[in-house]
Amino acid sequence: MHSGGPDGELGASLRYLSQRYAMPYPQIQGLLTDIGTEELGHLEMVASIVHQLTRNLTDEQIQSDPAFASYFVDHTTGIYPTAASGFPWTAASIGVKGDPICDLTEDMAAEQKARVTYDNILRLAKDDPDVTDVIRFLREREIVHFQRFGSAVQMVREHLDQKNVYYTNPAFDQ
Repeated sequence: MHSGGPDGELGASLRYLSQRYAMPYPQIQGLLTDIGTEELGHLEMVASIVHQLTRNLTDEQIQSDPAFASYFVDHTTGIYPTAASGFPWTAASIGVKGDPICDLTEDMAAEQKARVTYDNILRLAKDDPDVTDVIRFLREREIVHFQRFGSAVQMVREHLDQKNVYYTNPAFDQ
């Protein structure tokens, strides 16, 4: 389930909502809060899709996929955050460093990886518009979030007393 994978909505939400506390700029704190909260809504959307696709499975359908059969034994058709590979969600997959450039760059990468995951889902789920329409919407939001985090990196750079953001900056490391 995309919500629980390393690039899923659960990790994104917790990443952004956790990063906001160390962000020294109120405008970017607000951005992290807004996007983190939006990601919780995306989590609900993905979970709803998974529930709709699995709630009426027959015994034969469950048994035909060994990976899903194992999931079913532990969770029936409950929504349990796992990666598509079956590994349960873990906080180890989110990045929070407390450094604005590091965290925002991590956020851009997370949004890009999530977009790629949605691209892959669209390649597999071509025949169900109830799924693909939602996935396309979520994919579009990943692109918007990537752009907003890119703008936030530029805002941080404008506050720095040196433009070298690849090593250290005396404004933060005194």
